[in-house]
Amino acid sequence: MGFGGISIWQLLIVLAIIVLLFGTKKLRGMGGDLGGAVKGFKKAMSDDQSAEKKTSENKAEQIQNSAESKPADVNTTDKTKDNDKV
Repeated sequence: MGFGGISIWQLLIVLAIIVLLFGTKKLRGMGGDLGGAVKGFKKAMSDDQSAEKKTSENKAEQIQNSAESKPADVNTTDKTKDNDKV
């Protein structure tokens, strides 16, 4: 048994009829077009993922830079001023 009750021989007969109807050139062209579409889809998906990764890295950098550039704590500056007075 093959796929859903279809035997291998039945699949071969259907394939032979398709080749006779369309010809090998047209089938080869359709296969190439389908392969190109799949390649384009995969490339678009990987480009999208790399763009998302870059965006998240940039946000992480911005957060880190903003944390480093925060002003000193007000309480510590007051304490140092008090120590200078004594």
